Formats: sequence, structure tokens, C-alpha cells
Amino acid sequence: MANSSGRQEDRSRLWTPRHHAYFAVLQLRPGSRCLTTDACVPISALADCIEETVIDIAEHCLLAPVFGHVGDGNFHCLVLVDPNDRSEVELAEAFSQRLVRRALRHGGTSTGEHGVGLHKIGYLVEEHGEAAVAIMRSIKRALDPLDIFNPGKVVTARA
Repeated sequence: MANSSGRQEDRSRLWTPRHHAYFAVLQLRPGSRCLTTDACVPISALADCIEETVIDIAEHCLLAPVFGHVGDGNFHCLVLVDPNDRSEVELAEAFSQRLVRRALRHGGTSTGEHGVGLHKIGYLVEEHGEAAVAIMRSIKRALDPLDIFNPGKVVTARA
């Protein structure tokens, strides 16, 4: 039997639910917005990291479905918040920070996809060390001396 997983229509069919998940999650709490965050850990740590995350969500009374393409160790949390309630937004941001630290503790990275530009920029040094980030900055300055390509995102031009 031929393996059909390489056909474009099969790949599209598999990805369609993932692309619709965001809008489906919003229906759990009409009028809410999602703070989208993620973590990426080694497969060997994935179950423990997800279990700790689910416990964290419950302990803080968050509405935050967890899903992802876990075959690469990446999972997502869509934290539903009332955008006009500053305390809810702060609670969601604090959860995201705990998730990053949890992923790092499990030997993972601060992000698989979401938030590296602004929300997780502060974790680069914690994850990679000051020397590595200094190299990243020097490459950024060499390629973008005027700091016009996404200024202030991912790697700041200056320490």
C-alpha cells in the first residue's frame, strides 16, 4: 500500500483543524481574547511538562486549552481573557512566564512559535547565555546597522 501522507491534499486535511482551533477556542468564552503561548521541550520531557502545565492552569483558574503538534515537543496554550480586565491579562502573562521557565527547566526552549519577538525576548539570555546573545546582537548589527528590520524584536541591536 502506498503511503499517501506526502500528498498535498492529505497534509491540508490534517492541518485544517489546527488552523481552526484558535477560532473554536474563542467560542468557549464569547467576547474573550486569546493570549497565545507555547513551549517546546524534548519529547522525553513532554508528558511531564504538559502535566505540570495543566495543573498550573487549574490552580490559577484559567481557561486555557492545551493542544499542539507534539511530535516535535511543541504544545500551545490559548489563555482566554477579558481584554478589559487588567487582572486577567496579568494572570495570563504570569502563566506564560511560568510556562517558559517550566520549558527551560525541562531542557526545552522558550518558544516553539509564539511570542519570541516581544513577549519572550527577555528569556534569550536565560536560555542561551550572555555570550551567545552578544554574538546574536553583533550579527544583527552587521546585517542591520540602522536597526530597521523589526527593531526591538527577537534580538535587540544593543544590550
